Amino acid sequence: MRAKGKISSWNDDKGYGFITPLTGGKQIFIHVKALGNRNRRPEVNEVVTYSISKDKQGRLCAANATLAGDKLKEKSAKKGNTTAMIVAVLFLAAIGVSAMTGNLPVIVLIGYAALSLITFVAYALDKSAAQSESWRTSESTLLMLGLIGGWPGGLIAQETLRHKSKKTSFRTAFWGTVVMNCGAIIWLHTESGQEVLGSLLM
Repeated sequence: MRAKGKISSWNDDKGYGFITPLTGGKQIFIHVKALGNRNRRPEVNEVVTYSISKDKQGRLCAANATLAGDKLKEKSAKKGNTTAMIVAVLFLAAIGVSAMTGNLPVIVLIGYAALSLITFVAYALDKSAAQSESWRTSESTLLMLGLIGGWPGGLIAQETLRHKSKKTSFRTAFWGTVVMNCGAIIWLHTESGQEVLGSLLM
């Protein structure tokens, strides 16, 4: 039996929320695993079509849920994925060019590449933990990884994994770390920055 309702609440960190049936009645629990398209997350007041099921404790819950406008959102997500990939690749390419021309040590490029990979894996593990309701990676850790150079990997992870991509407070803090990191890279191209970097690598 298929029913329709609206998302009345959603906790993206824990991967679940509640649906208010359009016909009225008690709220229905919905877990991220019930979504047919897991590349996007529900938003409050979104219309959702679902089947009525029961969990292991015999409580009513949603299954085979479909959010309204999935096709439209998927196209937007693909566009976002492409943009994120371009931004991240162009930044790493710029670091590579700077390293090849001698403006930055090659170790800086290697560091960015390694940190980006580590950050992407951290996001992937955190998303998996959210879906299984197990131990999570703290947001401060994800932000710190971005701040020290892993933000290209974090940006790609947010868009391709659809994780931490809608939480406004986190996104604001994330872009703050990107600005600070880019500012640090620009400073490293100055004479004083070159002197400090040289002393650290000696």
